[in-house]
Amino acid sequence: MTDDERKCFEREQKRMKQSNTRVLKMSGQIVPYRYTSCGHDRTVYYTYDYARFVLANESYYLEESREYRRSVLKGKKIIQDRRLPAPNPGEMKRGAFESLNDSRNSLERTPNYNRLEAVKYAERWWNAYNPQYRHFTDNCTNFISQCLKAGGAPMHGAPHREKGWWYTGENWSYSWAVAHSMRWHLSGTTTGLTAKEVERATDLQPGDIICYDFDGDGRWEHNTIVVMKDGNHEPLVNAQTENSRNRYWNYEDSTAWTPNIAYKFFQMNDQMT
Repeated sequence: MTDDERKCFEREQKRMKQSNTRVLKMSGQIVPYRYTSCGHDRTVYYTYDYARFVLANESYYLEESREYRRSVLKGKKIIQDRRLPAPNPGEMKRGAFESLNDSRNSLERTPNYNRLEAVKYAERWWNAYNPQYRHFTDNCTNFISQCLKAGGAPMHGAPHREKGWWYTGENWSYSWAVAHSMRWHLSGTTTGLTAKEVERATDLQPGDIICYDFDGDGRWEHNTIVVMKDGNHEPLVNAQTENSRNRYWNYEDSTAWTPNIAYKFFQMNDQMT
């Protein structure tokens, strides 16, 4: 465990104590996927999947996450163990939704945002990659866009990358795949699926979106989707890049967290425009 990871653990323990939250059971599984050696030194790349059964003020939920890690061993001693970015799964075979092909020059009309379908998609794909879409090294916003699309959000603005919110398979808007662009799209769009900014995380419901500026420097770097509420009415979120399910929304357990972190809470408007 690195110093940053130890600080994450300490913040998470403090948060859980203050919110009357307890981990009742925890399990983990390590699966090596690459191995290299040089003399007596060995390097092992592995996935660490863990699950926590959590009680939060008389409400139970299962939190899951996958970490990609690397351990360096000298003889039998581990001299380094650290978290890695998720590896690129490679160029995947991509199909195309019919609705995606129709989006180049027209606006899809869908009367309502289907929160259930957006959450179902977030649950199905939080730890995998839908081959009908490209995968990015920083995949968080691409994943959230896919969730919104599954909820019926209409695409618009193609082929202009700086306009609207859209994906064709061959190209996409900045707001589809760039965290900073999605934050400002949600704040300003008046077409298709729109959103309202609220002050508190507890105002959010499943299907709503949270944006993160970890350094508080005005550059937004991450997005998550709310999938449920815990017993304290706090949002639990799914996300990718660091693939997570039912994660407590404030990300104090992340090495990216800083005391200057800023959040934007977006309630998605159920009625399309």
